Amino acid sequence: MSGAGPWPSHAPAGYACPFCELLDGRISSPDNLCAATDMVLRDDAVAVIMACDGFGTHGGHAMVIPVRHLETLYELPDDVAAAIMVMTRRVAAAMKSIWEPDGTSTRQHNEPAGNQHVWHYHQHVFPRYHGDELYKQLRHRVPVPERARLAAELRAALERTP
Repeated sequence: MSGAGPWPSHAPAGYACPFCELLDGRISSPDNLCAATDMVLRDDAVAVIMACDGFGTHGGHAMVIPVRHLETLYELPDDVAAAIMVMTRRVAAAMKSIWEPDGTSTRQHNEPAGNQHVWHYHQHVFPRYHGDELYKQLRHRVPVPERARLAAELRAALERTP
């Protein structure tokens, strides 16, 4: 997969995009940590998925991704960028309504030096709690059944969140 515009792709040769596999409903790569139950919501432009990793003592963060394979922020068409931001706001509001965090944070990474690890644009949305140490990178794997439960809760809240 090549980057759009003047930016080269950083995906390795033969890269199987885990998010594209999830979006296509065919998770087949042995290294893909996504599960079908990670899908929260999808429209024509964007999807919301549960992240396989949690940070600190909390799991339950989500990612907003474009449905079309776009690797970085630099490549996003304006309409897709706008759709991502609108959905990011909706996800943060839905998290606030169901999990009652003390706050929310969003973040996004581009290229290896920017700490990007999956070569498909993704906007992280985190429920935040006092003392959660999110930025100390205490990363841990969240089990699929827990992600499925969180996805169902978030999906129900998004249906109620304009």
